[in-house]
Amino acid sequence: MPPIDYQQLTQKIKVWGAELGFQQVGITDTDLSTYEPHFQTWLDNGYHADMDYMSRYGTMRTHPEELYPGTIRVISVRMDYLPPDALMATTLKQKNKGYISRYALGRDYHKIIRKRLKHLGEKISAHCETLDARPFVDTGPLLERPLAEKAGLGWIGKHSLILNKEAGSWFFLGEILINLPLPVDKPIENQCGKCTACLQICPTQAIVAPYSVDANRCISYLTIELFGAIPEEFRPLIGNRIYGCDDCQLICPWNRFAALTDEQDFHPRSNLHSPDLLALYAWEETYFLKQTEGSPIRRIGHERWLRNISVALGNAAYSAEIVEALETKFVETTEMVQEHITWALQQQQAKADNIIPVLQIDKTKDKLIRMIEKALPRDA
Repeated sequence: MPPIDYQQLTQKIKVWGAELGFQQVGITDTDLSTYEPHFQTWLDNGYHADMDYMSRYGTMRTHPEELYPGTIRVISVRMDYLPPDALMATTLKQKNKGYISRYALGRDYHKIIRKRLKHLGEKISAHCETLDARPFVDTGPLLERPLAEKAGLGWIGKHSLILNKEAGSWFFLGEILINLPLPVDKPIENQCGKCTACLQICPTQAIVAPYSVDANRCISYLTIELFGAIPEEFRPLIGNRIYGCDDCQLICPWNRFAALTDEQDFHPRSNLHSPDLLALYAWEETYFLKQTEGSPIRRIGHERWLRNISVALGNAAYSAEIVEALETKFVETTEMVQEHITWALQQQQAKADNIIPVLQIDKTKDKLIRMIEKALPRDA
């Protein structure tokens, strides 16, 4: 067989990637040595909270060639997910509505992107019999953001997410580990500058320093990854966010350039699009599983779903209907959820007695919403 023209193959890979729906494809080597010290410090500080899997696998997470032997290159891809009519500021304004992180409004991205990465691998294999490759979509011990940064997909912002000049941060990442010596792409210069909007706006001050997020304080961690009770100090700050948090993205100036996705699978499901909290609270477990089938929300389970909504109802304006719903749910749920219901009832009672002053978080939230409305893409 004639020798492989890797430069030409790389160009084909990027064309195939675009045909499969990826907005960008980049290639990098496996050397993550410059990222290892920061990652180790993050672990040493305990910023991974109860996510013990982050500290497993030894050096495998920073050495892709150990994760999949024979790997010498990583193909990194991004796929935009910002839906049209996302109702972000609108939902955050209404305390009786539940805010769900925009990435979770449609179908679970893991299967969608993995399937397309597999197809990309098949196309490469048809042109190169010696290919040995394996796709990953947030499913293995990989530092996908450093890999994406090295592959030229963007730069790591101060909120620790990848930013792109043309796309902001509203996109998913995926990787293919391969054994081919493809030419690599050049990284993009960090363009956060002196901006600290994401640090200032975080409701729980989880971004403890530029490029360093303490998961113990992060609303996304508290509402998705945490299995037990949400620490009481953070409950008022969560507001009406019942699954994840987008505040650091919403406030980022680069996201005004974000493109809306054409992927129908990422468009909002009607039952999750600015939903009424009480309507969601009434979902029995069987109904919850049915309504969240194929959704990333399903992974938290019904108990944590009720936990999160209980907190949001406690943060909502006083309502006799809310109090009744909380009291009704109390007698039929778990001890963990009951703890949050008790707290929520206390918040509702205090509001009824008119003894709760205006919290600083409300002022911060109002500021956030005003800034969001100015920063969002026109159709979002």
